[in-house]
This record gives sequence, structure tokens and C-alpha cells, in this order.
Amino acid sequence: MKVIVEADGGSRGNPGPAGYGAVVFSGDRAQVLAERAESIGTATNNVAEYEGLIAGLTAAIELGADEVDVRMDSKLIVEQMSGRWQVKNADMQSRFRRAQDLARGFSHITFTWIPRAENSHADSLANKAMDGAAAIAAGTVEPAVVKPAKSGAGEYRSPGWTSSTGKPTRLLLLRHGQTALSIEQRYSGRGNPPLTETGLAQAKAAAESIAKRPDIGAIVRSPLGRTMQTAAEVGHAIGIEPVVMPELIETDFGSWEGLTFAEAAAQYPSEHRRWLSDETVAPPQGESFATVRERIITARNAICEQYADQTVVVVSHVTPIKTLLQLALGVGPALLYRLHLDLASLSIAEFYPDGGSAVRLVNDTSYLR
Repeated sequence: MKVIVEADGGSRGNPGPAGYGAVVFSGDRAQVLAERAESIGTATNNVAEYEGLIAGLTAAIELGADEVDVRMDSKLIVEQMSGRWQVKNADMQSRFRRAQDLARGFSHITFTWIPRAENSHADSLANKAMDGAAAIAAGTVEPAVVKPAKSGAGEYRSPGWTSSTGKPTRLLLLRHGQTALSIEQRYSGRGNPPLTETGLAQAKAAAESIAKRPDIGAIVRSPLGRTMQTAAEVGHAIGIEPVVMPELIETDFGSWEGLTFAEAAAQYPSEHRRWLSDETVAPPQGESFATVRERIITARNAICEQYADQTVVVVSHVTPIKTLLQLALGVGPALLYRLHLDLASLSIAEFYPDGGSAVRLVNDTSYLR
């Protein structure tokens, strides 16, 4: 599918109250497929414009686009993303790398400069977001740009404060059980250690708990052995054969595979330090969290399309599960570094057909003894 992404951002004061707007059109520009807008506090014009680009590309990925024509009125960003201008500003470099990672996810992408008058839709969204940033700076709180969902009689509406409607696809996010590497707290990505006896017991306990739910429609899992063993216990308990989904595999930790946190920090001090604060940084010969995010978005979209309105058990690893929770919460990468998920823990995220989402449970281990 081909789409057009138009994005903009601005700052009242440069730096000052800032916000961005992005809109995704169909390839013929006849239909608006998605809109994104957010107040981002105090920032420069260029930061806001890059955030708008990142939001637009992310929305295009979520829609399943494979060809993208990006149109912006920022000459700087168009030239930098096209590879004709260097990125010298330190604040821009991490955002540039993140946008590059997103851009690589498409089979074809172009960047085109357009006059501001031709970018009015994204500009309007950005200005509304800047209004919100200015209100926050002034001490009042106003909501970001939100499109309320319409609700008909008898229509399923999510609980709580979200306005999402329609029956969601509910994901029961189960982390695999214990392995020898997890006992020693070593990086365990694409390696394939089996579950320990304790890990098998954890998987069985989780399976027994999940089997009490009457509404499960499918089980999907990572291709690695530790998730295969965990998912097999769940499948046996509820009578459903697990389906392998390659995108749910753990992060590739590259040269850090099998090392402890302290060993990786000692052997790769600068790389490890950067990795802990920037989701676009990858371990040597590994992959970044930003790259993981893009394949998890693909997995999430596939699950919601194939198992729409159903409850699905997703047996995976700590980073993919954190990323699914991040997507459901609509928060930034800080969650990846601050959220703890225990082995064999269960979390629950819901994704609604109108684009909304909710998190119902995080890191439940009450069934483990």
C-alpha cells in the first residue's frame, strides 16, 4: 500500500512551547487514513519537526504501508533524510537515527519539500498541539488533539477514561519461564537455552491460570525454544495449538549475548552507556529497540487483523512484551528501561478497532508459588 505522509512541527519562541502534527493520506490523497498531534513541552522548531516526521512514519507503519511519499515544508529535514545534508546538531542526531530506522521499514520512501501553504493540514494539527504546550506552560492543562469515537446503542465501549469503542483484540502477554541464563541475569536474545525445571513449573502454573479464562481464541509465540516450551504448556491446558510468529522473537543482543550487565558494561563501556539511554542504539552486531519496535508493530497489526475481537495468548520475551505495553500506553521509550517484568509473568493489553488501546494488567505472578 502506498501512502502520503505530511508532517510539521513548531515552537513558539524557538525554543518555546512546541508541538507537532502529522497526517497520513491514501496514495491519491483522497482520504485521510490517520492523524497524529502532540504537545511536547519546550523544544525547538527542528526538534518538533523531527517528532512530527517520526509520528507520521510510525502511523504509516501501523497502517501497513510499504511505499511512502513524505512531504514537509522543512528544507532541513528533507535534505538530511535524503542524505544530502549532514546532521551536526547533537539533539537532532538521535531523532535522525530513529527516523532512519523507521524509513528502512518501507520498500520505497521519498522525501519532498513543499511550500507551507501545501502543508496546511499538518500545520493546523501542529498549531493545536502548540496551543496545548502553551497552556501547560501557563499553568493550565488542556487535552491534546483527540478525535472522540462515536458510540451507538449497545456498542462495546472500553472501561475507564478512554473513549475507544468496538470490541478489542485482547492480548494476554506471557513471558517465558526460567532458563539457565536468566538465573545468572545474562543477556539472552537469539540464543536458545531450554527452560529449567523451575521454568517448566512456572510455565505449567501460568497455563493452569490462563486456562480458567473461557474466551481464548488463539496462542501465538516466538520461534525460540523457551517460548515453545512455555506455549506448549498453555496449549495443552486449553486445547489450542500455538502458532509461531517470527516477529515476536527477542532482541538480538549481538556481542552481548551471554554476558551479564556488568560484563557488557566493562567490555563495551561507551556502546553500553549509549544503549541505556537511546532506543536507536544497537549492541555490536545486534539490533536496536527501535528496530524491535517496528517488527512488534507488524506482529501487533497481524494479530489484530487475523484474530480481531478475540482474546489471544502471546508467549514471548521481555522486550517484545514491554514494547506491546508501550504501544498500548502510547508512551515513549523510557518504559523499556524502567518497567520490570518477571519470568512467567502475565500482562494484558487491548487494541480497539478505532485505533484506541488500554492496559489492564502488568506483571501478574500471583499464580506462581
